[in-house]
Amino acid sequence: MYRRLITNRATTTATRALSGSSAKMAAAKTTTKKKSSPALFEQLSPAQKAYLDRVVRVDQAGELGADYIYRGQIYVLSQKHPHLRPILDHMWKQEVHHRATFNNLQLKHRTRPSLITPLWKLGATVMGVGPALLSSEAAMACTEAVETVIGNHYNEQLRCLSNQFDMSKTDGTTDQPPEIKKLTDTIKEFRDQELEHLDTAIRNDSHLAVPYKLLTEGIKSVCKVAIWTAERV
Repeated sequence: MYRRLITNRATTTATRALSGSSAKMAAAKTTTKKKSSPALFEQLSPAQKAYLDRVVRVDQAGELGADYIYRGQIYVLSQKHPHLRPILDHMWKQEVHHRATFNNLQLKHRTRPSLITPLWKLGATVMGVGPALLSSEAAMACTEAVETVIGNHYNEQLRCLSNQFDMSKTDGTTDQPPEIKKLTDTIKEFRDQELEHLDTAIRNDSHLAVPYKLLTEGIKSVCKVAIWTAERV
């Protein structure tokens, strides 16, 4: 009888100990889960959202324009100057990739495209074909001018993204949201490729274009007006 009581008490004590251990383990797991849950970012302000919309809209329009510029150059120069065809093809394929990337971002963020997209296609085609009809050097001067403006434009965007998008998190720290970091990396990559196109144009005698100064400064002015308009319209 006493042996049974002692055995029952020992079993009860062991069960309670196990239950207590299980409860402690469960509590520890819960605490660990709470600690490991990622901190959330605060919401973007209306001004930040509006700026990101402008970035996606104008960059999509710009890359669409670059796509059509290189198409026009290839159409005119591939027969007269076959040695330029691989160079132009390489630059054009990169622009096609840039355009596709911003097309996807436009859909993802539901950013409306520029309302005068048909005008960008027409203007870019003229900008590609016109100088190429003058000479291969004039076509390269066009590329130099366009890529100079685009490179500066991307640098301005990178400065703004770096300075204006440090967001507070629920754990009290600040950082850039993953999507902002990804957009920044994309723009940096595309900026570097555009500057590579600029160097390629210079290596292929853009400075020998006649009239070089008038041609490049005129195209730069047109590009700046196009950027300003595409951001807003």
